[in-house]
Formats: sequence, C-alpha cells, structure tokens
Amino acid sequence: MSFHPRECKLIREDKEKYGFCLRVEKFKAGHIIRKVEKDSPAEKAGLRDGDRVLWVNGVFVDNEDHGKVTDLVMNNAGPVVFLVLDEDSYKSAQKEGVNFEKLGQKTQTQQAEHPAPVTNGVPGPVPQPRLCYIVKEQNSYGFSLKTTAGEKGLYIIDVSLQGPAAKAGVKPNDRLIEINGENVENDTHEEVVEKVKKSGNKVMFLLSDKETDQYYNGQNIPLTRDMANLKLLPLKPRSIELEKGENGYGFYLKMEQNGKGHFIKDIDSGSPAATAGLKDNDFLVAVNGEMTETLDHNTVVERIRQSGEKTTLLVVDEETDIMFKMAKISPCLYYHKTLVPSLHKAEVPTYTEEVNHKPRLCRLVKGPSGFGFRLNAIQDLPGQFIKEVQKDGPADKAGVQADEILIEVNGVNVENESYDDVVARIQNSGNRVTLLVCGEEAYQYFKSQNMPVTASMADPLNDGNGDPPAYTEIQTLQPEPRERASSSSSSHSVASEDEDTRL
Repeated sequence: MSFHPRECKLIREDKEKYGFCLRVEKFKAGHIIRKVEKDSPAEKAGLRDGDRVLWVNGVFVDNEDHGKVTDLVMNNAGPVVFLVLDEDSYKSAQKEGVNFEKLGQKTQTQQAEHPAPVTNGVPGPVPQPRLCYIVKEQNSYGFSLKTTAGEKGLYIIDVSLQGPAAKAGVKPNDRLIEINGENVENDTHEEVVEKVKKSGNKVMFLLSDKETDQYYNGQNIPLTRDMANLKLLPLKPRSIELEKGENGYGFYLKMEQNGKGHFIKDIDSGSPAATAGLKDNDFLVAVNGEMTETLDHNTVVERIRQSGEKTTLLVVDEETDIMFKMAKISPCLYYHKTLVPSLHKAEVPTYTEEVNHKPRLCRLVKGPSGFGFRLNAIQDLPGQFIKEVQKDGPADKAGVQADEILIEVNGVNVENESYDDVVARIQNSGNRVTLLVCGEEAYQYFKSQNMPVTASMADPLNDGNGDPPAYTEIQTLQPEPRERASSSSSSHSVASEDEDTRL
C-alpha cells in the first residue's frame, strides 16, 4: 500500500490564531490534530481532525518531544508548513513498519496534486526563494534594478561578474521580494532604490527566479522568507559542545537590560569554553536545542546547570546576529533547516498523556496576603505538593490547583529537594515565582515510563499580558512538622542592572 502525506501551509494574520489543537493522547501514537476551527488558517490549509504531523517547516517531528514540536510552531514568525498523514493512513503505515522520516523526505514540500518540477522525465528538487546578504565593495553592490512598464515587480539586472551581489548568490533576472525583511513587491522603483540606499553598506534580499515563481504561482502560494534557502548566507550560527572541567565551563553568562539578550563574557584561557570555540560577546541563542531569547537570566543559567557535565550552546557573534536581524529570522531557523535534518536522529521517546494531563507552567505575582496557597510535604517522603489554594488569590488566578505536585521553581527541578530548601527557594524569589506543576495521575504515568517531567512539555507562558501589580510585603514561613505548609514567596523580578553568572 502506498501512502501520500499532505503538505498543509498555515498562514495567519497578526495576532490571529492558527485555529487547531495539537495533542498527544494516551494509547495513541504521534502528534495529533484536533478541534480544527471553521474558516481558520488550519482549515483553509487542509488540516483535518486526527491528522498526524510528520514534519514542521522541514524538521522531522514524529519522534520529537511534544513541547519541542509546539515550540517549532509557536516560535515561527511566518507561515508554518506541516507534512501530515490522515489517521487511517498513519495507523496502517505503522502496522507495515513504514519509515515516516523517509516517507516524508520523498514527498516533503510537495502536494499530491502539485508534483515537483520534472527535468528530462526525472523529478527535481522543489525550488526555493533565496536569502542573499550583500556587502558593498568600492561603494557598489554590483547590480542594477529593472522595472517594466505595466508589469508588477522589480528584477535584478547587470550583475557584475565577481561583484558583491554575484558573490552573495544574486543572479540576473532574479525577482526582488523583500529588502531587510520588508516586502517590496508592490513598491515603486524609486521606493526600492531609496530603501537600498538607506540600508547602508549591507543589505539582505529575498529573491526568486523564474522557475520558483512558476512553481508557487501555480499553487497560489505567496513566497515568504521562512521558505527560503539559507545556505547562501555567509555567516552561520555555531553549535558549541562543552564538557565541564574542574572549574566549570570557564565563562560568564551576562544579560543586559537593553533587549540584547544573553551573551558570553570573560572566557578563561585554556578552559572548556575557550577550547570549544566560544568567544567573548557571543550571543546565546539556544541551550540544548531550547531557544533562550524569551527566558530570563536565572532560567537560562539553570538550563545550563541542569545539563550536568555536558551542554550544547547555539551562539552567534555580533555580526552574525546583525545579519539574522536584518533578515528578520531566528538563527534557530538556520539550525533546523540546514543542520538538524542532516544529523543522525536518536530515538526520542514520546509521552502519551491526554492534553489536560500535561504539566503546567504557572506564574504567580504576590498579593497583599502572599501567593494564596500552601506547600505541603509528608515527613520522610520526597516531593512537595500544593494544598489549600485560596479562591481568587494569585495562585488560583495563575491556574494552580490543590493536590498538584510541584516539579520546578523558577526553572529549577525541586523533586528531590528538602521541604525547607524548596521553601527557601520560593522565599528568595522576590515578588514573582514561576512554578511547574503536574497532576498526580499524569505524574505517576510519566514516572512509570521513566520520563522526566520538564517545562518543555507544558504550554508556554504568555508573558507580559495582564500581570497584576507586585507587592513588596515580606512574609515569614512557619513550616509544620509533618504535613508542612508555606504561603510561599515569589519569583525573582527583573533586575534593573546587568546580571552575570559564572559557569
């Protein structure tokens, strides 16, 4: 029996939702599409209830952790391209032992009714638009722009042999789609020339050739930067594998309160960091494949420390950071498109809980009477759990529920910490605290499967929307001897000064 995955491209407007649920379900394999809303981007793209997601934007995800798949979808700025199998086909393919990754490679970015271009009777690769980063030489980019009266679009002509544009991968008759991440397809010749001039000595183009235009026009699909071939970009993110030495990794992780994020400083000579190729002022993009751009300083530090004796950092230097910002894409997209598919994929166990049994991240902001819950523990038994959640209190509003097991405090796993240490950790947090909690049934299931409960399994927090005001009242916790309780404290608030941590 032959199987035909479908390509579904979801395009949404600003602040619009995709209109579906992505679930993993008990006793069912795969990442499952559910609750497709009428007239939503998901329905318009052709997603159907029960579809199994095999690939997301060129990344094979069938064996990936559910949280990572969710991140791939939610952290994508442009359209999201799914390769899916319907439920019956997925089950049949499973029984026949079909390799889903190889199946997807054969049909990726193709729809059954739109085959790939054929040359001399042989299917060729699906064409892609290209991102080209051009650096001016001798006050010239080495190309000219052409428009034709009565026709839409601007085209590249007169590409100088061995000039900056040619070196960047620009070809004669390329059509210009974007300049520095901004669409210019409807701009006039004069407007485009002015934007190129304002870009200075460097400019990022998204370009399409005739073959690419014909292919996507035939499918009525607009060309966007997330589809682009990134291999022509001259500057790459670097994946750095570190093995801890006697004195740690040998660098400081610093965060400035200016929006620039986390970066590397003060690398010790001869340290693991220096040997692995980390450089001063490298920007940290991801830790062990998890993006760090939206995480606070302490959370990133704990992610690195929780790695144990080895960790993998994805970093960019300042010039590379500028280049990716000009293109308005994340360096993680380059990593997933060009590095991840070529790596040997280890078998990654999937967890199969119902969606309402996922662990949950809850961010609490202290009120006048504290956080509004008690933290309990039973003497001589590991672990803490939530009790007595005050109605309409901070914990209740954040979604904390009685009898849930506490997994993490501010990104730090506390399952094996003593009650007093957990209380102290919460007290030292300040006015805000982020808790990872899990229901008992789900917790026992994960443990029976020997699976650690992590924040990546939970839905991401919606930061910065409607946080209540923080209070500065300090409360004293009075632990009880057996079933002990705390009214808790709070997560560390954002510092007004730079933060740095030795690693």
